[in-house]
Amino acid sequence: MDVFVAAVGRATPDLAVDAREIGAAWGVGGRGTVRACDHDEDSLTLAWEAGVEALAVAGLRPSTVGGLWWGTSRPPFAEGPSHAWLAAALGLDDEAEGALLSGSPHAGVEALRSAWLAVSAGAVDSALVIVSDALVPALGSGLEQRLGAGAVALVLGQQGTARLDRFHTSAAPTLDRYRGDRETATRDLYDVRMTRELVWGPSVGAEIECVVTGGTVDRWAVDDLDGRARRSLAKAAGIETLNDPLGQIGAATQLFAAVDGLTEAGSVAIVTTGGGRVTSLVLDADGPVPGADRPLPGARRTVGYPELLRTRGQLEADKEPVPMGVPPGSAMFARGLREWLGPAGARCVDCSTIAVPPGVHPSCLECGSDKLEVVPLATDGTVHTFAVNQAMPAPFIAPLPILIIDLDDGARIQAQGLTADEVAVGVRVRLVLRRLATERGAPLYGYKARVVAPSSDVPAMEN
Repeated sequence: MDVFVAAVGRATPDLAVDAREIGAAWGVGGRGTVRACDHDEDSLTLAWEAGVEALAVAGLRPSTVGGLWWGTSRPPFAEGPSHAWLAAALGLDDEAEGALLSGSPHAGVEALRSAWLAVSAGAVDSALVIVSDALVPALGSGLEQRLGAGAVALVLGQQGTARLDRFHTSAAPTLDRYRGDRETATRDLYDVRMTRELVWGPSVGAEIECVVTGGTVDRWAVDDLDGRARRSLAKAAGIETLNDPLGQIGAATQLFAAVDGLTEAGSVAIVTTGGGRVTSLVLDADGPVPGADRPLPGARRTVGYPELLRTRGQLEADKEPVPMGVPPGSAMFARGLREWLGPAGARCVDCSTIAVPPGVHPSCLECGSDKLEVVPLATDGTVHTFAVNQAMPAPFIAPLPILIIDLDDGARIQAQGLTADEVAVGVRVRLVLRRLATERGAPLYGYKARVVAPSSDVPAMEN
């Protein structure tokens, strides 16, 4: 059975850093811009944002999607419920199929291939594939000037604009980029020149030849080893490659770049490597894939190298963090988890008043009725009032805006704002998933408010 890409979505992190500043710290050059996660972003929040956009573009309710296949080099939990948390935040059905693929940059194409096979076999009618990464490069390595963060989501189904075709993969037990068991930073290649000449060049060149043998390809999204190797390889093969809009973003790099090649009819080949494997596949598009032409949002903040290190946890002050009031192992945390991941309220059947959160309101705040139903909250609203905390203990970062928001469905909630300088009474905001804190190694996710322009075409979450 043929499998098609019906819609795509992409997400970019909030921070931008000049690569020249990173290079200057180590006495080397640099060019371009590195896109990186802010302190409350990670591979899961980026995945959520890309997934929300792809589902909105496809016009699909999350509860109707057959499954979620998520590829990321580094999920939030090294061991734990990463996939279940993302599925819940997106609003997928509890019995949806899917899998979490991780461990190397090859995880992205592995997730795509797994979902492809599930749809092709008829196990699911539709699948959501999300590939995201927010890797931490080793200090002083060449990766610091190239490795960023981002996410791409694809909705697969039995109908669509771009047909998946011509998959091929091979493996060899070679050491590429890696991270040790107790290490937080990804190491660069041991010997770039040797790897390029003896491993990467021959294996990627063979995959390109495999694709060319199968038929003509219009556009190429090909892995790059060090910012220069792809150029010489493409010249030798006589092909033109798509640029990486965000630079190297781990498992999401080639799929993210391939979206730029799906804005018109034609074929796009993807060649990606990682974990000792190299894979190629082709997308044959009859026309523009919905969502491919959506502009990428720019960075919300430009920061320097020291602040980048602080947000990544590679430069930390000697402060004792304040523990959360509700530890992640408690029954209370488990009971309220869905209310955090999928914002919900308790609506009174008698008077329609919505109380937030549902878990602490056994009766209506307006009329006292105990006839309540849990409903998804609207994700857009207007700032009613706010305060800005100028001093906060770790792990919170000041200035921290706290907003009272009147949502479009009538509910009134309190939420943190993403930035203090944009907040004002009456501005329009949208709830976005962010990492609020980390306790005993477990991330706590919830929703913050992002100011949106009146003409913003960023899709809201499906209710």
